[in-house]
Amino acid sequence: MEKEHGAIFEQGKQSIKIPIPIYIRASASVAGTKEGEGPFGDLFDVVGIDDKFGCDTWEEAESTLQKEALQMAIGKAGLKNEDIRFLFAGDLLGQSIASSFGLGGFHIPLMGMYGACSTCGLSLSAATIVIAGGMARYTACVTSSHFASAEKEFRFPLAYGNQRPLSSTWTVTGSGAFVVSSEKSDCDRAMITGLTIGKIMDFGLKDSMNMGACMAPAAADTIYTHMMDFGTTPEDYDKIITGDLGYVGQKALFDMMREKNLDISKVHMDCGIEIYDSSQDAHAGGSGCGCSAVTLSAYILKQLEEGIWKRVLFVPTGALLSKTSFNEGQSIPGIAHGVELISCKQ
Repeated sequence: MEKEHGAIFEQGKQSIKIPIPIYIRASASVAGTKEGEGPFGDLFDVVGIDDKFGCDTWEEAESTLQKEALQMAIGKAGLKNEDIRFLFAGDLLGQSIASSFGLGGFHIPLMGMYGACSTCGLSLSAATIVIAGGMARYTACVTSSHFASAEKEFRFPLAYGNQRPLSSTWTVTGSGAFVVSSEKSDCDRAMITGLTIGKIMDFGLKDSMNMGACMAPAAADTIYTHMMDFGTTPEDYDKIITGDLGYVGQKALFDMMREKNLDISKVHMDCGIEIYDSSQDAHAGGSGCGCSAVTLSAYILKQLEEGIWKRVLFVPTGALLSKTSFNEGQSIPGIAHGVELISCKQ
């Protein structure tokens, strides 16, 4: 049942139907060296030749990723910093320091986001809601991750040289930025037509080296709820795209969806699986805030922009753990946010 509140419509249990055109006007992707050697290497706007990006620390390098991606996206949109009403940004580091130190110089009102690796979907959702509600004409979103800073934040410093099990994923070094607008332009990459805000799902799993399995229940819940809320089936989408479940999480997702009498295997794509090839030793695949963000900017939006895909459901996934919660024996909850995108070439 739809209930009108201003310019936004409630849709079903936890979704939002966007009743006015909302456009991703422009985007940019900045990636690390390993990512540049993968299948999308030629599609990224910038690929670093040094994963420190000329900085002294990994954390400063991640801030630089965000700074470069956002400036490039604003420039592609034909806008200036002062045209952006609100900025939605986040990362994986404590107190979101990659965002705060990287974006302060833009002097744009900032709403900090934290959805772990689902932050790209969370920030796009918030930016869309603000514009659909008539509170801004232009908003921007940016998120990032860095392999070395994430290893230090969540696991072990690189110098420790710990072994990684095959179920583990490789944190993507990269940043994706997006400019969202209520005004149509000649450079629009896609339209946002619906959102499904995810719930925290906790199946009691505690293995931080198998985050794909920890996040799969949240992905399954959000995808299923989105389809129930909008009355769609897997066949209605060219692709249903998760953020970073990897090979292990993908299998779990398929099993959970089949339990709900839905088979998404023919249309499913996972950014973490696609961003590296089998020769790059990423084990279960890629992960991190930057994984879905750079894949969306470099590859997914390209497919929509060219009309190859007409409609996709983009569902970045996040594992909501910290070193503290893990060391205290807590389980690893997951969350996933769904963003429905359609091609402007309909």
